[in-house]
Amino acid sequence: MTALKKMIMGMSLCCAVGAARAEVIAPDALIRNTVQEVITIVKEDKDIRAGDQKKILALVDAKVLPHFDFQRMTQLAVGKHWRTATPEQKQALVTEFRNMLVRTYTRVFTVYRDQTVEVKPLKMGAGVTDEATIKTIINKPGSQPIPVDYEMKKSDDGWKAFDISIEGVSMVMSYRGTFTSQIEQGGIDGLIKTLADKNANAAEGELRKADAK
Repeated sequence: MTALKKMIMGMSLCCAVGAARAEVIAPDALIRNTVQEVITIVKEDKDIRAGDQKKILALVDAKVLPHFDFQRMTQLAVGKHWRTATPEQKQALVTEFRNMLVRTYTRVFTVYRDQTVEVKPLKMGAGVTDEATIKTIINKPGSQPIPVDYEMKKSDDGWKAFDISIEGVSMVMSYRGTFTSQIEQGGIDGLIKTLADKNANAAEGELRKADAK
């Protein structure tokens, strides 16, 4: 996945979801109602745009993480090898994959520059009530619009996203190829170690940056 697509994916994830509500809100309405709230917070908070990790993670925890099905995302990314993983390995994979995605899309807050998100009206197939594809367009002055689609499924506590496609390319499927190669080379434990090492190195880099300020 290119750096540009990672940035777009990050902004998409962060803008896609909002605070939990008592009632179940339609998936397109959930995205539409929340985009402006999240963008407003980012625009008005100079610390977030400057890369304040504490504030960024607090915003992510409040607005993003509860509304993504990380287990299903991880299962889809790992593919056929998920069936052979032990419960402990599955939990470790979910944890490390989640941490990797969190770091990917928290960085987008520091590069936000007047992007807007247009949410298309929801069109669900006949008889389909628990899955939906939400189509959006990310617009930035002077740049081509970028289509971003969200695959969402209705759960007991509302709609949750389990994949994002940017210009027709699935985020989950993009990771699957890499994960498959890593599993074939070092097994599931090898993939877990690779993800854990990347997350640890990223965390160490963030600490160095924070100490340097």
